Amino acid sequence: MPPTSTPTLRQRRMGAELRKLRERAGLTVTGAAALLGVNQGRVSMIETGRSSLSADRVHALARAYNCADEQLVDALATMTGRRTRGWWEEYSDVLPSGLLDLAELEHHANALRVAVTIHMPGLLQTTEHARATMREAVPPLRPYEIEHRVSHRVKRQAVLFEGVKTPYTAIVHEAALRMGFGGPEISRAQLCYLLEMSEQPTITILVIPFGEAGFPASGQPITCAAGPTPSLDTAVLDTDHGCEFLDGTAQLERYRSVLDRMESRALPEPKSRDLIQRIAHDL
Repeated sequence: MPPTSTPTLRQRRMGAELRKLRERAGLTVTGAAALLGVNQGRVSMIETGRSSLSADRVHALARAYNCADEQLVDALATMTGRRTRGWWEEYSDVLPSGLLDLAELEHHANALRVAVTIHMPGLLQTTEHARATMREAVPPLRPYEIEHRVSHRVKRQAVLFEGVKTPYTAIVHEAALRMGFGGPEISRAQLCYLLEMSEQPTITILVIPFGEAGFPASGQPITCAAGPTPSLDTAVLDTDHGCEFLDGTAQLERYRSVLDRMESRALPEPKSRDLIQRIAHDL
């Protein structure tokens, strides 16, 4: 198959996992190429996601690398094939690539768990709240840039409501509930929307109240997207310079632990809803 000049996040991840399997087998790129009967460039393109593979080829690579993790290999086999065009690619000329990668990751995730301290979870924002937060961006976004981002954010929310709904857990600090982006009306509508969404069977909203002793995170938004097997999970940090995607074993363990600890500090669902309702009533 011809090489892919701009591999998607999913293609890059599959290539990275195949590289890990090769390295665990103690093979160099040269050794793997000789074993597979291809040139070194072909192995390099596979490992950077620039060369499309068939499911049969993935299984052949796994056998050559002596990988006995059938669950992982089967999961990688589902990630093969030519680049498919997702709705997010409509924004390829107007949004940073990290936002497109985030939409693709959410689209394929088996479950999503997020933690926020200042902003509302992106997948649970109303249109007006999203627009209000984006007006605070530094450097300022132009009006058309804001509208592109708002539209993209709203379309991302389809994973919670369309087809097989993705299980979603949001851990929200009370500070985010009280930030007041857009003024009282927009804030009240946003809080009411959170309450409405919390009634969905696949959506869990947990609030960490002020006064809870200690805080196990740095304050930046964290997303953990569950893959078909835990080794294919991805942690996403929402930083000032864009989305940072992490998939190293130690990194995943760290951020799973951070989310677990934050969740342990949160109120149960009924008390979380009560707190959201009180804050909305006081606006």
